[in-house]
Amino acid sequence: MLQTVISVFALFLTLGILVTIHEYGHFWVARRCGVKVLRFSIGFGRPIKTWIGRDGVEYVIAAIPLGGYVKMLGQDDLKVTGEESVNSSIRAQSWNSKSTWQRASIAAAGPIANFLLAAFVFWAINVFYGINGISPVISGLIEDSPAALAGLKEGDEILAVDGEQTIIWQQVTLQMLSRLGETGSLLLTIDSSTSGEIRDIAIPINSWMAQETEPSPVSNLGIIQIEIPAIIGGVLRGERAEQAGLLAGDEVLTVQGREISGWGHWVDEIRASPELALNVVVERAGQQTSLTLVPESRFSESGATYGSIGAFALETSLMEILPPERQRELRFGVLGAVWPALQETWTKSIFVLDSVKKMVVGLISVKNINGPITIAQVAGETAVYGLEVYLGFLALLSISLGVLNLLPIPILDGGQLLYCLIEGVTRRPVPERIQAWGLQLGLLMISGITMLAIYNDVNRLL
Repeated sequence: MLQTVISVFALFLTLGILVTIHEYGHFWVARRCGVKVLRFSIGFGRPIKTWIGRDGVEYVIAAIPLGGYVKMLGQDDLKVTGEESVNSSIRAQSWNSKSTWQRASIAAAGPIANFLLAAFVFWAINVFYGINGISPVISGLIEDSPAALAGLKEGDEILAVDGEQTIIWQQVTLQMLSRLGETGSLLLTIDSSTSGEIRDIAIPINSWMAQETEPSPVSNLGIIQIEIPAIIGGVLRGERAEQAGLLAGDEVLTVQGREISGWGHWVDEIRASPELALNVVVERAGQQTSLTLVPESRFSESGATYGSIGAFALETSLMEILPPERQRELRFGVLGAVWPALQETWTKSIFVLDSVKKMVVGLISVKNINGPITIAQVAGETAVYGLEVYLGFLALLSISLGVLNLLPIPILDGGQLLYCLIEGVTRRPVPERIQAWGLQLGLLMISGITMLAIYNDVNRLL
Protein backbone atom coordinates (compact mmCIF):
# COMPACT_ATOMS: atom_id res chain seq x y z
CA MET A 1 0.00 0.00 0.00
CA LEU A 2 2.82 2.39 0.91
CA GLN A 3 4.62 1.62 -2.34
CA THR A 4 1.43 2.40 -4.29
CA VAL A 5 1.06 5.74 -2.52
CA ILE A 6 4.70 6.59 -3.23
CA SER A 7 4.29 5.61 -6.90
CA VAL A 8 1.16 7.72 -7.38
CA PHE A 9 2.73 10.72 -5.64
CA ALA A 10 5.93 10.31 -7.68
CA LEU A 11 3.87 10.11 -10.89
CA PHE A 12 1.98 13.34 -10.13
CA LEU A 13 5.17 15.10 -9.08
CA THR A 14 7.12 13.95 -12.14
CA LEU A 15 4.44 14.72 -14.70
CA GLY A 16 3.65 17.99 -12.95
CA ILE A 17 7.27 19.14 -13.27
CA LEU A 18 7.63 18.03 -16.89
CA VAL A 19 4.31 19.44 -18.10
CA THR A 20 4.83 22.74 -16.29
CA ILE A 21 8.29 23.22 -17.80
CA HIS A 22 7.06 22.21 -21.26
CA GLU A 23 4.06 24.53 -21.27
CA TYR A 24 6.03 27.35 -19.70
CA GLY A 25 8.37 27.16 -22.68
CA HIS A 26 5.42 27.86 -25.00
CA PHE A 27 4.09 30.52 -22.62
CA TRP A 28 7.39 32.40 -22.26
CA VAL A 29 8.18 32.56 -25.99
CA ALA A 30 4.57 33.41 -26.89
CA ARG A 31 4.66 36.40 -24.54
CA ARG A 32 8.03 37.51 -25.97
CA CYS A 33 6.54 37.34 -29.47
CA GLY A 34 3.65 39.57 -28.41
CA VAL A 35 0.95 36.87 -28.41
CA LYS A 36 -1.83 37.27 -25.85
CA VAL A 37 -2.09 34.15 -23.69
CA LEU A 38 -5.62 33.39 -22.51
CA ARG A 39 -5.09 30.26 -20.42
CA PHE A 40 -2.21 28.27 -18.93
CA SER A 41 -3.41 24.80 -17.92
CA ILE A 42 -1.56 22.01 -16.15
CA GLY A 43 -3.63 18.88 -16.71
CA PHE A 44 -6.78 18.15 -18.69
CA GLY A 45 -10.41 17.74 -17.77
CA ARG A 46 -12.34 19.35 -14.91
CA PRO A 47 -10.45 22.24 -13.26
CA ILE A 48 -9.45 21.69 -9.64
CA LYS A 49 -8.21 25.22 -9.09
CA THR A 50 -8.50 28.31 -11.28
CA TRP A 51 -7.26 31.86 -10.78
CA ILE A 52 -6.57 34.97 -12.84
CA GLY A 53 -3.04 36.29 -12.63
CA ARG A 54 -1.99 39.92 -12.62
CA ASP A 55 -1.07 39.47 -16.29
CA GLY A 56 -4.71 38.65 -17.11
CA VAL A 57 -3.96 34.98 -17.85
CA GLU A 58 -6.31 32.31 -16.52
CA TYR A 59 -4.22 29.72 -14.68
CA VAL A 60 -5.73 26.25 -14.29
CA ILE A 61 -4.79 23.06 -12.46
CA ALA A 62 -6.96 20.26 -13.89
CA ALA A 63 -7.85 16.77 -12.73
CA ILE A 64 -6.00 14.62 -15.29
CA PRO A 65 -2.25 15.25 -14.92
CA LEU A 66 -1.23 13.65 -18.22
CA GLY A 67 -0.54 16.86 -20.13
CA GLY A 68 -1.39 20.51 -20.37
CA TYR A 69 -1.82 23.35 -22.83
CA VAL A 70 -1.37 27.06 -23.41
CA LYS A 71 -4.38 28.70 -25.06
CA MET A 72 -3.48 31.77 -27.09
CA LEU A 73 -5.61 34.41 -28.76
CA GLY A 74 -6.54 33.21 -32.25
CA GLN A 75 -5.75 29.58 -31.53
CA ASP A 76 -7.84 26.82 -30.01
CA ASP A 77 -6.69 24.33 -27.36
CA LEU A 78 -5.37 21.90 -29.96
CA LYS A 79 -3.10 24.48 -31.57
CA VAL A 80 -4.75 24.51 -35.02
CA THR A 81 -4.52 27.79 -36.86
CA GLY A 82 -7.59 29.26 -38.57
CA GLU A 83 -9.45 32.46 -39.37
CA GLU A 84 -10.93 32.99 -35.94
CA SER A 85 -12.94 36.07 -35.11
CA VAL A 86 -10.62 38.43 -33.27
CA ASN A 87 -11.32 42.08 -32.63
CA SER A 88 -9.23 44.14 -35.01
CA SER A 89 -7.86 46.28 -32.16
CA ILE A 90 -6.10 43.27 -30.62
CA ARG A 91 -5.54 41.22 -33.80
CA ALA A 92 -1.85 42.08 -33.60
CA GLN A 93 -1.69 40.01 -30.39
CA SER A 94 -3.19 36.88 -31.95
CA TRP A 95 -1.34 33.71 -32.91
CA ASN A 96 -2.49 33.97 -36.52
CA SER A 97 -1.08 37.47 -36.95
CA LYS A 98 2.47 36.40 -36.18
CA SER A 99 5.09 35.52 -38.75
CA THR A 100 5.92 31.94 -39.65
CA TRP A 101 9.20 31.92 -37.73
CA GLN A 102 7.51 33.36 -34.62
CA ARG A 103 4.84 30.64 -34.65
CA ALA A 104 7.54 28.04 -35.23
CA SER A 105 9.52 29.43 -32.29
CA ILE A 106 6.48 29.20 -30.01
CA ALA A 107 5.79 25.61 -31.10
CA ALA A 108 9.43 24.55 -30.62
CA ALA A 109 9.76 26.27 -27.23
CA GLY A 110 8.01 23.48 -25.29
CA PRO A 111 10.33 20.63 -26.39
CA ILE A 112 13.36 22.93 -26.08
CA ALA A 113 12.34 23.68 -22.48
CA ASN A 114 12.32 19.92 -21.80
CA PHE A 115 15.82 19.52 -23.25
CA LEU A 116 17.06 22.48 -21.17
CA LEU A 117 15.53 20.94 -18.04
CA ALA A 118 17.33 17.65 -18.74
CA ALA A 119 20.64 19.45 -19.31
CA PHE A 120 20.18 21.40 -16.06
CA VAL A 121 19.40 18.21 -14.13
CA PHE A 122 22.44 16.42 -15.56
CA TRP A 123 24.55 19.47 -14.69
CA ALA A 124 23.24 19.42 -11.10
CA ILE A 125 23.96 15.68 -10.80
CA ASN A 126 27.51 16.23 -12.10
CA VAL A 127 28.14 19.10 -9.67
CA PHE A 128 26.61 17.63 -6.53
CA TYR A 129 27.08 13.89 -7.08
CA GLY A 130 29.57 13.47 -9.92
CA ILE A 131 29.71 10.27 -11.96
CA ASN A 132 29.91 7.24 -9.69
CA GLY A 133 30.01 3.67 -10.86
CA ILE A 134 31.98 0.52 -11.34
CA SER A 135 34.72 0.05 -13.90
CA PRO A 136 33.56 -2.19 -16.78
CA VAL A 137 35.87 -5.08 -15.95
CA ILE A 138 34.45 -8.48 -16.82
CA SER A 139 34.05 -10.62 -13.69
CA GLY A 140 33.10 -13.76 -15.55
CA LEU A 141 31.73 -15.26 -18.76
CA ILE A 142 29.03 -17.84 -19.39
CA GLU A 143 30.43 -20.83 -21.23
CA ASP A 144 29.74 -20.83 -25.00
CA SER A 145 28.08 -17.40 -24.79
CA PRO A 146 28.52 -14.88 -27.65
CA ALA A 147 31.08 -12.93 -25.61
CA ALA A 148 33.09 -16.04 -24.72
CA LEU A 149 33.05 -17.32 -28.31
CA ALA A 150 34.22 -13.91 -29.55
CA GLY A 151 37.33 -14.14 -27.38
CA LEU A 152 36.56 -12.02 -24.32
CA LYS A 153 38.28 -13.11 -21.13
CA GLU A 154 37.63 -12.71 -17.44
CA GLY A 155 39.39 -9.56 -16.23
CA ASP A 156 39.19 -7.76 -19.60
CA GLU A 157 38.07 -4.14 -19.35
CA ILE A 158 35.65 -2.69 -21.91
CA LEU A 159 37.15 0.68 -22.92
CA ALA A 160 34.64 1.53 -25.66
CA VAL A 161 31.53 0.23 -27.40
CA ASP A 162 31.31 1.04 -31.12
CA GLY A 163 34.02 3.66 -30.64
CA GLU A 164 32.25 5.45 -27.76
CA GLN A 165 34.31 5.61 -24.56
CA THR A 166 32.90 3.73 -21.57
CA ILE A 167 34.15 4.52 -18.07
CA ILE A 168 31.52 2.70 -16.01
CA TRP A 169 29.12 -0.20 -16.61
CA GLN A 170 26.09 2.11 -17.04
CA GLN A 171 27.75 3.65 -20.12
CA VAL A 172 28.45 0.20 -21.56
CA THR A 173 24.79 -0.75 -21.16
CA LEU A 174 23.51 2.48 -22.72
CA GLN A 175 25.79 2.13 -25.75
CA MET A 176 24.76 -1.48 -26.24
CA LEU A 177 21.07 -0.58 -25.94
CA SER A 178 21.50 1.79 -28.88
CA ARG A 179 22.07 -1.33 -31.04
CA LEU A 180 18.79 -2.95 -29.97
CA GLY A 181 17.06 -4.75 -32.83
CA GLU A 182 19.99 -4.38 -35.22
CA THR A 183 21.91 -6.95 -37.25
CA GLY A 184 25.65 -6.77 -37.80
CA SER A 185 28.57 -6.60 -35.39
CA LEU A 186 28.95 -5.01 -31.97
CA LEU A 187 32.48 -3.63 -31.70
CA LEU A 188 34.09 -3.70 -28.25
CA THR A 189 37.48 -2.11 -27.52
CA ILE A 190 39.15 -4.23 -24.85
CA ASP A 191 42.08 -3.78 -22.52
CA SER A 192 43.28 -7.38 -22.22
CA SER A 193 43.75 -8.71 -18.70
CA THR A 194 46.46 -11.13 -19.80
CA SER A 195 48.65 -9.21 -22.24
CA GLY A 196 47.72 -5.61 -21.46
CA GLU A 197 47.11 -5.19 -25.19
CA ILE A 198 44.27 -2.95 -26.40
CA ARG A 199 42.32 -4.73 -29.12
CA ASP A 200 38.96 -4.66 -30.88
CA ILE A 201 36.56 -7.58 -30.69
CA ALA A 202 33.51 -7.83 -32.96
CA ILE A 203 30.51 -9.76 -31.63
CA PRO A 204 27.93 -10.72 -34.29
CA ILE A 205 24.32 -9.71 -33.55
CA ASN A 206 21.15 -10.59 -35.43
CA SER A 207 17.87 -8.71 -34.72
CA TRP A 208 19.43 -8.30 -31.32
CA MET A 209 16.86 -8.64 -28.49
CA ALA A 210 14.21 -7.28 -30.88
CA GLN A 211 11.29 -8.76 -28.93
CA GLU A 212 12.65 -8.15 -25.43
CA THR A 213 10.57 -5.87 -23.20
CA GLU A 214 13.27 -5.58 -20.54
CA PRO A 215 16.49 -6.00 -22.56
CA SER A 216 19.71 -6.65 -20.67
CA PRO A 217 22.41 -6.49 -23.34
CA VAL A 218 25.41 -7.26 -21.14
CA SER A 219 23.78 -10.41 -19.73
CA ASN A 220 22.51 -11.37 -23.19
CA LEU A 221 26.11 -11.53 -24.41
CA GLY A 222 26.99 -13.81 -21.49
CA ILE A 223 29.06 -11.23 -19.61
CA ILE A 224 29.00 -11.26 -15.82
CA GLN A 225 29.53 -7.68 -14.65
CA ILE A 226 29.95 -8.16 -10.91
CA GLU A 227 30.16 -11.48 -9.16
CA ILE A 228 28.29 -11.35 -5.85
CA PRO A 229 29.48 -14.05 -3.41
CA ALA A 230 27.20 -17.09 -3.33
CA ILE A 231 26.18 -16.56 0.30
CA ILE A 232 22.67 -17.60 1.32
CA GLY A 233 20.78 -14.67 2.83
CA GLY A 234 17.76 -16.75 3.79
CA VAL A 235 15.51 -19.61 2.71
CA LEU A 236 11.74 -19.79 2.26
CA ARG A 237 9.78 -22.08 4.55
CA GLY A 238 8.80 -25.39 2.97
CA GLU A 239 10.90 -24.88 -0.17
CA ARG A 240 13.64 -27.20 -1.46
CA ALA A 241 16.48 -25.14 0.07
CA GLU A 242 15.07 -25.58 3.59
CA GLN A 243 14.34 -29.25 2.98
CA ALA A 244 17.97 -29.81 1.92
CA GLY A 245 19.26 -28.12 5.09
CA LEU A 246 20.61 -24.87 3.64
CA LEU A 247 20.90 -22.11 6.24
CA ALA A 248 21.31 -18.36 6.14
CA GLY A 249 25.01 -17.53 6.05
CA ASP A 250 26.06 -20.64 4.12
CA GLU A 251 28.52 -19.90 1.32
CA VAL A 252 28.18 -22.25 -1.65
CA LEU A 253 31.57 -23.61 -2.71
CA THR A 254 30.84 -26.35 -5.25
CA VAL A 255 27.95 -28.02 -7.10
CA GLN A 256 28.57 -31.53 -8.43
CA GLY A 257 32.27 -30.89 -7.94
CA ARG A 258 32.20 -27.67 -10.02
CA GLU A 259 33.54 -24.62 -8.21
CA ILE A 260 30.96 -21.82 -7.86
CA SER A 261 32.37 -18.41 -8.77
CA GLY A 262 29.49 -16.32 -7.40
CA TRP A 263 25.76 -15.91 -6.92
CA GLY A 264 25.02 -15.60 -10.63
CA HIS A 265 26.85 -18.86 -11.34
CA TRP A 266 25.00 -20.55 -8.46
CA VAL A 267 21.62 -19.40 -9.84
CA ASP A 268 22.54 -20.68 -13.32
CA GLU A 269 23.37 -24.10 -11.89
CA ILE A 270 20.05 -24.28 -10.03
CA ARG A 271 17.96 -23.11 -12.97
CA ALA A 272 19.64 -25.64 -15.29
CA SER A 273 18.92 -28.60 -12.96
CA PRO A 274 15.17 -29.02 -12.34
CA GLU A 275 14.39 -32.20 -10.34
CA LEU A 276 18.04 -33.32 -10.45
CA ALA A 277 19.80 -34.37 -7.24
CA LEU A 278 22.79 -32.05 -6.78
CA ASN A 279 25.68 -32.56 -4.39
CA VAL A 280 26.33 -29.13 -2.88
CA VAL A 281 29.26 -28.23 -0.64
CA VAL A 282 28.88 -25.15 1.55
CA GLU A 283 31.08 -23.44 4.09
CA ARG A 284 29.30 -23.03 7.42
CA ALA A 285 30.98 -21.56 10.50
CA GLY A 286 34.40 -22.28 9.02
CA GLN A 287 33.58 -25.91 8.23
CA GLN A 288 32.67 -27.52 4.91
CA THR A 289 29.30 -29.32 4.81
CA SER A 290 27.95 -31.51 2.04
CA LEU A 291 24.22 -31.44 1.19
CA THR A 292 21.91 -33.04 -1.39
CA LEU A 293 19.67 -30.49 -3.08
CA VAL A 294 16.89 -31.19 -5.63
CA PRO A 295 15.65 -27.98 -7.36
CA GLU A 296 11.89 -27.86 -7.92
CA SER A 297 10.69 -27.80 -11.52
CA ARG A 298 8.88 -24.62 -12.56
CA PHE A 299 7.78 -23.08 -15.84
CA SER A 300 8.53 -19.66 -17.35
CA GLU A 301 6.02 -17.58 -19.36
CA SER A 302 7.42 -19.09 -22.56
CA GLY A 303 6.84 -22.61 -21.24
CA ALA A 304 10.51 -23.40 -20.58
CA THR A 305 11.35 -25.50 -17.51
CA TYR A 306 13.77 -24.23 -14.87
CA GLY A 307 14.85 -25.13 -11.36
CA SER A 308 14.00 -23.22 -8.18
CA ILE A 309 14.96 -23.81 -4.53
CA GLY A 310 13.44 -20.86 -2.62
CA ALA A 311 16.60 -19.11 -1.40
CA PHE A 312 17.78 -15.52 -1.71
CA ALA A 313 21.14 -13.79 -1.66
CA LEU A 314 22.71 -12.03 1.29
CA GLU A 315 22.11 -8.29 0.95
CA THR A 316 25.39 -6.43 0.75
CA SER A 317 26.78 -3.19 -0.64
CA LEU A 318 28.78 -3.40 -3.85
CA MET A 319 31.25 -0.96 -2.35
CA GLU A 320 31.94 -3.54 0.37
CA ILE A 321 32.54 -6.29 -2.20
CA LEU A 322 34.60 -4.43 -4.78
CA PRO A 323 38.17 -3.26 -4.24
CA PRO A 324 38.80 0.52 -4.53
CA GLU A 325 40.47 0.14 -7.95
CA ARG A 326 37.19 -1.19 -9.39
CA GLN A 327 35.25 1.86 -8.22
CA ARG A 328 35.10 4.95 -10.44
CA GLU A 329 34.27 8.47 -9.33
CA LEU A 330 34.49 11.63 -11.43
CA ARG A 331 33.94 15.09 -9.95
CA PHE A 332 33.16 18.29 -11.85
CA GLY A 333 33.30 21.98 -11.08
CA VAL A 334 30.39 24.31 -11.74
CA LEU A 335 31.68 25.21 -15.21
CA GLY A 336 33.31 21.88 -15.96
CA ALA A 337 29.95 20.11 -15.51
CA VAL A 338 28.26 22.04 -18.33
CA TRP A 339 29.75 20.27 -21.36
CA PRO A 340 29.24 16.70 -20.03
CA ALA A 341 25.61 17.61 -19.22
CA LEU A 342 25.03 18.89 -22.76
CA GLN A 343 26.71 15.81 -24.21
CA GLU A 344 24.55 13.47 -22.13
CA THR A 345 21.39 15.34 -23.13
CA TRP A 346 22.32 15.10 -26.81
CA THR A 347 23.32 11.41 -26.60
CA LYS A 348 20.12 10.36 -24.85
CA SER A 349 17.98 12.46 -27.18
CA ILE A 350 19.47 10.62 -30.17
CA PHE A 351 18.95 7.32 -28.34
CA VAL A 352 15.24 8.04 -27.74
CA LEU A 353 14.72 9.21 -31.33
CA ASP A 354 16.51 6.14 -32.70
CA SER A 355 14.37 3.88 -30.49
CA VAL A 356 11.18 5.49 -31.84
CA LYS A 357 12.42 4.96 -35.41
CA LYS A 358 13.16 1.30 -34.69
CA MET A 359 9.67 0.77 -33.30
CA VAL A 360 8.12 2.38 -36.36
CA VAL A 361 10.08 0.18 -38.81
CA GLY A 362 9.63 -2.93 -36.66
CA LEU A 363 13.21 -3.49 -35.51
CA ILE A 364 12.16 -3.58 -31.86
CA SER A 365 8.91 -4.51 -30.18
CA VAL A 366 6.20 -1.90 -29.54
CA LYS A 367 5.83 -3.63 -26.16
CA ASN A 368 8.57 -1.23 -25.04
CA ILE A 369 6.07 1.66 -25.18
CA ASN A 370 5.27 2.54 -21.56
CA GLY A 371 2.20 4.22 -20.12
CA PRO A 372 1.35 6.02 -16.88
CA ILE A 373 1.31 2.84 -14.77
CA THR A 374 4.89 1.92 -15.65
CA ILE A 375 6.00 5.54 -15.28
CA ALA A 376 4.42 5.61 -11.81
CA GLN A 377 6.18 2.40 -10.80
CA VAL A 378 9.59 3.54 -12.04
CA ALA A 379 9.16 7.02 -10.57
CA GLY A 380 8.23 5.50 -7.20
CA GLU A 381 11.20 3.12 -7.25
CA THR A 382 13.70 5.81 -8.21
CA ALA A 383 12.31 8.12 -5.53
CA VAL A 384 12.94 5.40 -2.95
CA TYR A 385 16.49 4.79 -4.21
CA GLY A 386 17.43 8.42 -3.65
CA LEU A 387 17.39 11.89 -5.14
CA GLU A 388 20.24 11.27 -7.59
CA VAL A 389 18.51 8.26 -9.17
CA TYR A 390 15.14 10.04 -9.31
CA LEU A 391 16.69 13.10 -10.96
CA GLY A 392 18.32 10.92 -13.60
CA PHE A 393 14.94 9.35 -14.38
CA LEU A 394 13.30 12.79 -14.48
CA ALA A 395 15.89 14.03 -16.98
CA LEU A 396 15.45 10.98 -19.23
CA LEU A 397 11.67 11.33 -19.15
CA SER A 398 12.01 15.05 -19.97
CA ILE A 399 14.13 14.17 -22.99
CA SER A 400 11.56 11.58 -24.09
CA LEU A 401 8.76 14.15 -23.81
CA GLY A 402 10.78 16.65 -25.83
CA VAL A 403 11.61 14.16 -28.59
CA LEU A 404 8.09 12.77 -28.85
CA ASN A 405 6.57 16.25 -29.07
CA LEU A 406 8.82 17.02 -32.03
CA LEU A 407 7.41 14.15 -34.07
CA PRO A 408 5.51 15.49 -37.13
CA ILE A 409 2.09 14.46 -35.81
CA PRO A 410 -0.48 17.29 -36.29
CA ILE A 411 -1.73 17.36 -32.70
CA LEU A 412 1.83 17.66 -31.35
CA ASP A 413 4.29 20.55 -31.50
CA GLY A 414 6.09 18.77 -34.32
CA GLY A 415 2.89 18.99 -36.37
CA GLN A 416 2.83 22.77 -35.94
CA LEU A 417 6.48 22.94 -36.98
CA LEU A 418 5.63 20.88 -40.07
CA TYR A 419 2.84 23.32 -40.98
CA CYS A 420 5.22 26.24 -40.49
CA LEU A 421 7.82 24.56 -42.69
CA ILE A 422 5.28 23.98 -45.46
CA GLU A 423 4.11 27.58 -45.16
CA GLY A 424 7.70 28.82 -45.31
CA VAL A 425 8.36 26.87 -48.50
CA THR A 426 5.04 27.52 -50.30
CA ARG A 427 4.60 31.10 -48.97
CA ARG A 428 0.99 30.40 -48.00
CA PRO A 429 -0.73 28.76 -45.00
CA VAL A 430 -1.73 25.12 -45.07
CA PRO A 431 -5.44 25.00 -46.04
CA GLU A 432 -7.86 24.68 -43.13
CA ARG A 433 -9.33 21.52 -44.67
CA ILE A 434 -5.92 19.82 -44.63
CA GLN A 435 -5.34 20.94 -41.05
CA ALA A 436 -8.72 19.51 -40.01
CA TRP A 437 -7.83 16.16 -41.58
CA GLY A 438 -4.45 16.31 -39.90
CA LEU A 439 -6.11 16.98 -36.55
CA GLN A 440 -8.31 13.91 -36.90
CA LEU A 441 -5.35 11.77 -37.97
CA GLY A 442 -3.24 13.09 -35.10
CA LEU A 443 -5.97 12.39 -32.55
CA LEU A 444 -6.34 8.86 -33.93
CA MET A 445 -2.58 8.21 -33.76
CA ILE A 446 -2.16 9.60 -30.25
CA SER A 447 -5.23 7.72 -29.01
CA GLY A 448 -3.86 4.51 -30.49
CA ILE A 449 -0.43 4.98 -28.95
CA THR A 450 -2.00 5.80 -25.56
CA MET A 451 -4.18 2.69 -25.64
CA LEU A 452 -1.17 0.56 -26.63
CA ALA A 453 0.88 2.01 -23.77
CA ILE A 454 -1.88 1.29 -21.24
CA TYR A 455 -2.32 -2.23 -22.69
CA ASN A 456 1.43 -2.85 -22.24
CA ASP A 457 1.20 -1.55 -18.66
CA VAL A 458 -1.65 -3.90 -17.80
CA ASN A 459 0.17 -6.85 -19.41
CA ARG A 460 3.24 -6.16 -17.28
CA LEU A 461 1.09 -6.17 -14.15
CA LEU A 462 -0.47 -9.49 -15.13
